[in-house]
Amino acid sequence: MGPMSEFTTAQLCDRFGSEAQVCRAPWKSYGGRSAAWGSIECIQCMEDAALLRTVLAEPGEGHILVVDGGGSTRVAILGGRMAQLAIEHGWQGLIIHGAVRDVDLLQTLDLAIFALGQVPMRGGKSGLGQRGVPVRFGEATFNPGCHVCLDGDGAVALAGEYGDLARLIP
Repeated sequence: MGPMSEFTTAQLCDRFGSEAQVCRAPWKSYGGRSAAWGSIECIQCMEDAALLRTVLAEPGEGHILVVDGGGSTRVAILGGRMAQLAIEHGWQGLIIHGAVRDVDLLQTLDLAIFALGQVPMRGGKSGLGQRGVPVRFGEATFNPGCHVCLDGDGAVALAGEYGDLARLIP
């Protein structure tokens, strides 16, 4: 379950300079896949998991879902069943600016999952939140349709449309 791309976040920073936005949040990797690259989908949902569950039940088409949970680690907005839902629907990875739970299960799943921390308490189910909006945290802006790379060094978002980066990086 190695990297799903032929390049790394470090290579993106070297090649694209200031166009490569390093997300400086204190990420931990929770998924069984340690790296991923893909087009970005975005949602905002503070301490509430209902919108996230709805989106993960839709076709992921290899995208990476960036979730602005407000940085809260009071409750988990992603757990094992939702991560399995993500895999079933073709999502490649999740960046959770918030907390997760069921971490022992998450480590066994073929999904990249970056989050700030873990907590056993489940998030709410009100469905509050927004989707398809740019989200910003850790000094990086994630725009729907743009691309993000995740690996052991962190997360790097590219501002432009770079679908086939492999040919651009020496």
